[in-house]
Amino acid sequence: MTDESPREEILINVTPREIRAALLENGVLQEVHIEREARRGLISNIYKGSVTRVLPGMQAAFVDIGLERTAFLHASDIVRHAEPENPGDAEPLPDIRELVHEGDEILVQVVKDPLGTKGARLTTFITLPSRFLVYLPAGNAIGISARIEDEGERNRLRELLEGLQKPPSGGLIVRTAADGVGEESLAADLDFLLKLWSAIQLECSKAKIKSLVHEDLSLPIRMLRDMVSGDVERILVDSREFFDRMQSFARRFLPEIEPMLELYTRRRPIFDLHGTEDEIHKALERNIPLKSGGYVIFDQTEAMTTIDVNTGGYVGHRNLEDTIYRTNLEAAIAIARQLRLRNLGGIIIIDFIDMEAPEHRERVMQVFQQSMARDHAKHHIMPVSPLGLVEMTRKRTRESLQHVLCEDCSYCAGKGFVMKPETVCFEIFREIIRQQRQFNFEEVLVLAHPNVIEFLLDEDASALAEMESHTGKRIRLQPESLYLQDQFDVVLV
Repeated sequence: MTDESPREEILINVTPREIRAALLENGVLQEVHIEREARRGLISNIYKGSVTRVLPGMQAAFVDIGLERTAFLHASDIVRHAEPENPGDAEPLPDIRELVHEGDEILVQVVKDPLGTKGARLTTFITLPSRFLVYLPAGNAIGISARIEDEGERNRLRELLEGLQKPPSGGLIVRTAADGVGEESLAADLDFLLKLWSAIQLECSKAKIKSLVHEDLSLPIRMLRDMVSGDVERILVDSREFFDRMQSFARRFLPEIEPMLELYTRRRPIFDLHGTEDEIHKALERNIPLKSGGYVIFDQTEAMTTIDVNTGGYVGHRNLEDTIYRTNLEAAIAIARQLRLRNLGGIIIIDFIDMEAPEHRERVMQVFQQSMARDHAKHHIMPVSPLGLVEMTRKRTRESLQHVLCEDCSYCAGKGFVMKPETVCFEIFREIIRQQRQFNFEEVLVLAHPNVIEFLLDEDASALAEMESHTGKRIRLQPESLYLQDQFDVVLV
């Protein structure tokens, strides 16, 4: 295998009520997908919804599809029957009130899972994917995946599709996996998609409002359909039930994949292979160490993700510029992998260490773009800004790994920091003075975290004595191990 075509392996781990899938390249974890029965992803599910509110100022509508929160539908995601074009067409948008009205029944598909407090994002441009094709009932043209770069192959695929019996209406997109496949495989895929669309239309005519019409495939089957490329050498599954399901699906729709499937029966947990479990835990850390001694810091917020590169303990062997250059090169590769592994999306700002040599800056950007080339998520990388920052966007369709596996710390309420013991001591002193001005008492009992009590008795002992002198009251201290560090009580005795 060349560097451009690494050896890929897919691991499927099934436990009660949770399924995890890992994509490895040359034994290194690149992506992890998690599906829990209680919170199955909604992307690609099709619902029969009801428009509950139209917002002209936002050119959008809220649609009730039977979920906890109403979903969001923008005017650009609504099919206009007068001009049945693909959603990417740059046509002026009509007023949202001309497209939908409150109370309308509407067939919609989820394109983005609910994230945080936001409801799901919807579209009426239904897309039905198979192994090699995507059928767009509201489209009208044939498109070829941009990842198929050879012009001759693009023309061959287009001619094959045009030669097949076209659907009565709708458009088609040729997926990357179709590179090199024959007419028979494309025809079988097209036949399957047309039958599926007919079944969905029939189900929609019978379904109640605010109900699920079509549910996307389970995670293991989706991995076969969407993630298996010519570089995949084997697919290991540790569940006999799901192995049989995947084998049956592959035998029917993807016969070339069936030999790759293997049932994993060893005692060692499947995610212990290649240290996959450890890599998942490392991806939840804020700091990622580099082999050279440098490190990368990831800060994920609601608005954006910021990434900072530092040399750390790496001093290099030549000069400072060489040290910075080598650290940035290593960081570029690590960042690209972590973006996939953590599934970070939206706006991403990367602060590489400043480099003086233009050729160094160009090489780091080239390595970063090459490392991002295998990312399945759509992304766009901007040139280096005047401030030396790399700005990019990465399509966010599902929650990040951190949001799937973690929740805000109940200690710091998601801030990521707590007050220092010294700061809490000053809070305590102010509270004592406040109480002294309002009430008469003989002494004060302070209950606080052991770290705070220790600071008062050690580093702040003189301040404590001054406070007793200032108030004329005795101050007693009592450590409470169950208190949070910034939690305290002042009791008047």
